[in-house]
Amino acid sequence: MSKNIYVIVEQRDGKMLKVGLELLSEAKKLAAELGQSVVGVLMGDKVKDLGNDLFKYGADEVVYVEDPILKEYVTEPYTKALTKVIQDEDPEIVLYGATSIGRDLAPRVASRIHTGLTADCTKLTIEMDKKTNQKLLMMTRPAFGGNIMATIVCRQYRPQMATVRPGVMELIEDASAKVGNIREIKVDFVDADMNIKIKEIIKEEHKATDITEAKILVSGGRGIGSPEYYDTLSELADLLGGEISSSRANVDAGWIAKDRQVGQTGKTVRPDLYLACGISGAIQHLAGMEGSDCIIAINKNDTAPIFDVSDLGIVGDIKQVMPKLIEAVRKYKEEQAV
Repeated sequence: MSKNIYVIVEQRDGKMLKVGLELLSEAKKLAAELGQSVVGVLMGDKVKDLGNDLFKYGADEVVYVEDPILKEYVTEPYTKALTKVIQDEDPEIVLYGATSIGRDLAPRVASRIHTGLTADCTKLTIEMDKKTNQKLLMMTRPAFGGNIMATIVCRQYRPQMATVRPGVMELIEDASAKVGNIREIKVDFVDADMNIKIKEIIKEEHKATDITEAKILVSGGRGIGSPEYYDTLSELADLLGGEISSSRANVDAGWIAKDRQVGQTGKTVRPDLYLACGISGAIQHLAGMEGSDCIIAINKNDTAPIFDVSDLGIVGDIKQVMPKLIEAVRKYKEEQAV
C-alpha cells in the first residue's frame, strides 16, 4: 500500500537547492494531514553526508542513491535511479522542484511508472475527495497563460506527483530537530545507462542574485514608462541592498530579462520588502508576491488593486516620488554612517 511523501532534494556540486528544502517544510504539513512521514531523497556522487541537514527542514527519514555515474545530472541514470526508489518504496506522493532538472526528470519517471504529473504547482493541499472517499493531494497551478488557476487530482494512480516552483513554499527550519534514519538504496548501473558523453561543463557566472533569494525587491510595472527607468529603480535597489524585478508586461515588451519576472508565469518571491513601482496589481502578479513580509506600492491610480495587498501605499507619479525616495534613503544612510 502506497505510503509517505517523498521529496526529491536536488543538489549541484554538493550544495542542496533551496527549493528542495522548501518542499520538505511543505511536505511536513501535508504529511500531518495524512498521518504519514516525510522522506528526503538524495541522488548523486558522495551525497550521504548531506542527509543530516534534511531533518531540520522536515524530513523524518532520508534515502539516497550514490554512484559516480550520478556525479553530473544526466537524464537516463537519474531516471533509472529514481524509478528504482519509487518501485522499492511505493510512496503515496512524490514532490520535485520545478527547476531545469526537475522539469526534465519528473515526466520521464512518471512515464516509466505509469502515473500522472502536475507541473509548476503554486499550491498543494490535502482534501477529502468525494468520489473516492480518500484524502488526496490537490495540486493547483496556473492554466491558460495564467488567466485561471486549475486544481488537479490523481485518483487512480500512485504515486501522486507534482513539480513545485521555487519560492512558492515557505522554508521552515527547526535547528532542534533530531537526526533520523539515513539509508542507501542500491541501483545496479551498467555502462549502457550513460547514453551520452559529457565533453565539457561550462558554468555560467551570475553576478545578480536570483530574485527568489533576494531579501529586498524593487519591482517595476508598466507605469514606469520606459526600459531606461529601470536604471533609476536599480539605483534605489543598490541603496537598499536589493535587486530589481518586474511585472509581466515589461518582460513581454522586452524591457527586462525573463528571469526578473514576478507572477504566475514568472517567479514566486517572498522578500522581506517588496516595493511595487507603477504596478497595477493584476491577480497574476499578486499571486507571485503577496507572500512578501512587507509590501509598499507606488501608483498614481488610487484604486489600483495593488493597494489591497500593500502594507503601505503611496498615491503619486512614480517619476516624482522615486527621486525623493532615493534622496531620503541616501540621506538616512549617510546619517547612519556618521
